[in-house]
Amino acid sequence: MALSDAGCSVAAVCPPGHPLEKTNAVREILPYNGLLPINSLEGAIATTEPDLVLPCDDLATRNLHQLYQKHLRSGTPGKNICELIKESLGAPEWLPDVYARAAFMRLAARQGIRVPKTIVVANTYELKNCIGQIGLPIVLKADGTSGGLGVRVSHSVGEAERAFHVLRAPPLLARALKRALIDRDFTLLWPSLSRRRSVINAQAFVAGREATSAVACWKGLILASLHFEVLSKSGVLGHASVLRLIENNEMSAAAETIVRRLNLSGVHGFDFMLEADTGNAYLIEMNPRATQVGHLTLGPGRDIPAALHAAISGDAIQFAPTLTGKDTIALFPQEWIRDPRSTYLHTGYHDVPWNEPELLKACIHTRRKQRAWYSHHGNRQQVLPAALAASSYAWSSNSRVKLQKH
Repeated sequence: MALSDAGCSVAAVCPPGHPLEKTNAVREILPYNGLLPINSLEGAIATTEPDLVLPCDDLATRNLHQLYQKHLRSGTPGKNICELIKESLGAPEWLPDVYARAAFMRLAARQGIRVPKTIVVANTYELKNCIGQIGLPIVLKADGTSGGLGVRVSHSVGEAERAFHVLRAPPLLARALKRALIDRDFTLLWPSLSRRRSVINAQAFVAGREATSAVACWKGLILASLHFEVLSKSGVLGHASVLRLIENNEMSAAAETIVRRLNLSGVHGFDFMLEADTGNAYLIEMNPRATQVGHLTLGPGRDIPAALHAAISGDAIQFAPTLTGKDTIALFPQEWIRDPRSTYLHTGYHDVPWNEPELLKACIHTRRKQRAWYSHHGNRQQVLPAALAASSYAWSSNSRVKLQKH
């Protein structure tokens, strides 16, 4: 997110060699050590003394909450960091409910939000009972995953049982090594080596169109929001690559309710399914972090960086120029990677950072390295799309965390 365009000074914490090192939007890059993540964030906060911290992936959010708990136990010496994290994200007590998918669905349902029935299943016996209640097809989701990597849609009992075993299994060592070697991300190594198993949720399937929202909020109030229908994805269960800007009252109301209930601050995302027959919006997931659309400045009420900067600085909102008057937006490099001949690249607004040539080169180079690695190690057709989906928005938001000081 180009918060610096609104008069902010931005620093980023990310692994060495990350494309963010090539952008002019970031004043300072601080190293992220996957083996000592809490120390990395603690040192970065001490160095930059930020007014706001924005996690840009799920791991960063967990790291920040771990840092919060560490300083909370230490008492007065950690008070400033605790206050910073709480002001940046909202009350830290909500994190367990957000990352436990079934618990979050129950929380949302209690607020009157439309959600699909979601049940934790511990074994295949419970899975069969759940299918008896929910029916087929059924969606299986593993807690602690994102980017579609922990999701399977099953159309039969046998398919659901196989998906259950795959999702519940510890991370494959090959995948953990890839993350460590290519992405400099060591977070899967310990779960893989320790054979840690995931919690699996069974969720009722909602036939329809996917939609997503991104909001800037401050102390329980939404400041700006973006709502999109997903037109294309980088894989069946991957990240969105083409979006259409929409207004949807049910999506807006659901986001406002959750933000108020959890007293959230910062930038957060919400995923929905728009039911085919009725158009009803079902909330299916919350992303407690900045998402890949947060940088899109689309005018008053739709400029997340400007609204958030005004909230923390106390200044009047200074909106950035509206990027486009088109409703359809092709995200770079996601749609270009999915299909270089896609008509959306020409008919919609192609969100390429033309003013950052070194960043463009870095993104292209990163994806070439990924292709070469998977080509050399085999099983490319099955593994590469998931890997590209997992990292497809690195250019815009996938640093571990961003720290802002006005």
